[in-house]
Amino acid sequence: MPRTADTGGGDDRGGHRGESRNGNRDEGRPGDRAEAHDGVRERETEGEQEHLDRVYRRLAEKIHEAEFLMADAARRAQVGTPGALAERDAQVFRAGVHLNRLNSEFEDFLFGRIDLLPGKDGKRGPDGAYTSVEPADDAVRPDGAGGAVADIAETLHIGRLGVLDADYTPLVIDWRAPAAAPFYRATPVAPGRVVRRRVIRSRGRRVLGVEDDLLRPELTARLDGGELAVVGDGALMAALGRTRGHAMRDIVASIQAEQDEVIRAPAASVTEVEGGPGTGKTAVALHRAAYLLYQDRRRYAGGILVVSPTPLLVSYTEGVLPSLGEEGQVVIRALGSLVEGAEAELHDEPSVARIKGSARMVKVLRKAARGALELPPPDGGEVPRQLRVVAFGRRVELDADGLRAVRERALGGTAPVNLLRPRARRLLLDALWERSGAGRRYTDPELAAEARQAFDEDVSTEPDFAAFLDAWWPELTPRRVLAAMADERRLGRWARRVLQSREVRRLARSLSRLDADGSGPLSVHDVALLDELRVLLGAPARPRVREVDPLDQLTGLEELTTHADRIAARPARRERAGDAGQDERTDYAHIIVDEAQDLTPMQWRMVGRRGRQATWTVVGDPAQSSWTDPEEAAAARDEALGTRPRRRFELTVNYRNPAEIAELSARVLALTMMGVRPPTAVRSTGLVPRFVVAGGEGGDDLGRVARAEAERLLAEVDGTVGVVVAMERREEARSWLAGLGDRVVPLGSLEAKGLEYDATLVVSPAEIADESPAGLRVLYVALTRATQRLTVLSGEKDLPDGEGVPDLLRE
Repeated sequence: MPRTADTGGGDDRGGHRGESRNGNRDEGRPGDRAEAHDGVRERETEGEQEHLDRVYRRLAEKIHEAEFLMADAARRAQVGTPGALAERDAQVFRAGVHLNRLNSEFEDFLFGRIDLLPGKDGKRGPDGAYTSVEPADDAVRPDGAGGAVADIAETLHIGRLGVLDADYTPLVIDWRAPAAAPFYRATPVAPGRVVRRRVIRSRGRRVLGVEDDLLRPELTARLDGGELAVVGDGALMAALGRTRGHAMRDIVASIQAEQDEVIRAPAASVTEVEGGPGTGKTAVALHRAAYLLYQDRRRYAGGILVVSPTPLLVSYTEGVLPSLGEEGQVVIRALGSLVEGAEAELHDEPSVARIKGSARMVKVLRKAARGALELPPPDGGEVPRQLRVVAFGRRVELDADGLRAVRERALGGTAPVNLLRPRARRLLLDALWERSGAGRRYTDPELAAEARQAFDEDVSTEPDFAAFLDAWWPELTPRRVLAAMADERRLGRWARRVLQSREVRRLARSLSRLDADGSGPLSVHDVALLDELRVLLGAPARPRVREVDPLDQLTGLEELTTHADRIAARPARRERAGDAGQDERTDYAHIIVDEAQDLTPMQWRMVGRRGRQATWTVVGDPAQSSWTDPEEAAAARDEALGTRPRRRFELTVNYRNPAEIAELSARVLALTMMGVRPPTAVRSTGLVPRFVVAGGEGGDDLGRVARAEAERLLAEVDGTVGVVVAMERREEARSWLAGLGDRVVPLGSLEAKGLEYDATLVVSPAEIADESPAGLRVLYVALTRATQRLTVLSGEKDLPDGEGVPDLLRE
């Protein structure tokens, strides 16, 4: 039987992510609390669904109106007067534009909502919304108990297009309209009239969920006679803001001021943000993206890239980021999907990841890119060792030594290998001309030049020469070169004096899962190698054909395009180029790097290429870094960011973890980063972490106890339970927890970065810490994911004491 040490007790008095409207937990059984919580979230989601249904009914009416106008215009064609025809053409044009716009914006129409206090002047704009930015003087009034109360005077839904109902009441405000500005501009320090900002996540015509920001947590706001419901992190801020006492109010003000300063920081350089677990780094970075787009849409539309470490964090990010109403404005990518055509979710063993992530790989890949020219052709043939052609009726030959000399000369520069093919072709012709001796028979330079031109044309048109060139200097792809590195002997030649023999062996074995053409599963670290090879190889040179609009020919004018227009046109250009393996999007206007401390030197090179002219927002925490050589990564980071001036900010308030969990995680922080102060936790729940020990040896007992503890946590919290294990136990953990439902999320230690759960079960801290030289920092991350409850399950390696506390977590 497992030993337990449950030293906590009492109710969870703090707010948590996903709580009900006032941030306090309902008394009673866990099932009753979960039912109440789910009721609030479901009620709010259903309310937004009802509004969305009403919007779509109105949109259908508008489409029918536009179609009627089109049909009516067609009937006017029967009238032969010039005036009637001109009127018909104008009506067709207007109705066609309107109909096309309605149809193109029909899906995922609604994405935001703001609830506002009464305005100062009470005036309404043409879209039906109040125009005042600041609240009325009497909008907020005392509640008689030391707090404040206010009534919501106006609710605006933000979407792709403005929609009015039949009575001209706004159903949706166009995101570009002045009335929508507070959705992007309002911050906790300068909220204006905004009390609650809601992000509405939808797919098609279905509302998937809502997430609230509470910009005035000190208020008790009322809407339609009831207290304003708050879902998500806003519920926590509501609980903190309404807690009586100056100390807690000061902490709330600190959170708001810190985050607002980062959101509004000038974008003309690099904004670096450091903060420990739970300080809101990711949320701040995403709100900054929205703020920058609103402040300077012409510069940033279509050109903001958000880089996240894992697909799990991408999913979370997509739910938090306020949608901006137009496709392509913000691109969110995990590191494993940053290169077009590559989608990687595998994780290499730590020893292999250290090799692939190291800057030493640049030298290896440079040699591989050139050495791959000697690979056997994909059809199973051999690399030609001799070139024979017929010119001027004579046979001319180049032997292996001559071909080797030509190749070495062609590769003498630093240009990409595929782009050197025309140079290699020219040098081959030079060598054949020299070998033929024809040049020595002409004393007249003009005759010699004519003869040389005829020689080149004669040789170049020979099918044998073209076939030789294709086999001797093939067009290489990044995947094919990467797959070639699976040959240990070949890789040993390319990595000589760069990698040790055991590193060569590990690297080659890790790539053996790829086929000869490079198809097969990729790891996250493989993607950075592919990107480096993409640059080293280059896209083959192809004739450029400019597409001409007939209107341009008639008017002599070329259309002016925005950055977003050019980005939108790129998929078609990629398809025409026929090279899905090449990522053309390398000119983003702003790049946001989340969890930047985890990027390897090779990943920094990959991200840096996408922001050569960009401004940057870089958020991270050195204490959470999973990379083993921070100095090497810092050098690559400095190279990526260049000489741009930097503004540094620090977030110091942890509003995710209760103090009891923060205190435990700080013990690990002290082991891995001596002298570093953790962020200050803002609340205490009275629930200390629970320690459990698996009694038997091996994974069977560990899995049985893990499942039992996960079930226990499911009954104690309303939301999700994250079960964090060492990376090598990921599949095993999925089998342990099978059938427990979607609220339980098994994940490897490296996948937990940036995520949070109502409760967390950390399995065998020693296994996580022993995974790599950065294992203690990874364990620190795992222990800081919970908003309410933390359970630590010890195995044999953890050396638990009599209370079940593992060796690494004892004071």
